Amino acid sequence: MVLLATGALVALLAATFVVLRGDSADKVATAVSALAGVAGVGVAVWAALSAVRAGSRARVTGRATASGAGYANTGIDAPAGDATPMEVSRTGDAVAGDDGQAISGIRRRDR
Repeated sequence: MVLLATGALVALLAATFVVLRGDSADKVATAVSALAGVAGVGVAVWAALSAVRAGSRARVTGRATASGAGYANTGIDAPAGDATPMEVSRTGDAVAGDDGQAISGIRRRDR
């Protein structure tokens, strides 16, 4: 969708420059370039801030059951050194029998 909109905008600007010609086209091109530059900076800042806030979430998960030496997890299982922000809420029951392990929150472990 973004590619289609960008292509349409480029075609519209090209047609505008052909119709205006000369000095008028130069002024329009300058204004469009300035606006595109400001928009580019805004998008870059938004992308950088989004990357900082991105994380892993587990919400409203179902039940998990492990038997024997199995492992049940209804939350998040991540490597010990992972610095990604993580959040769990309303996770389902995690049940383990015998020598199994169960967790419904966040587990950071060596892999």
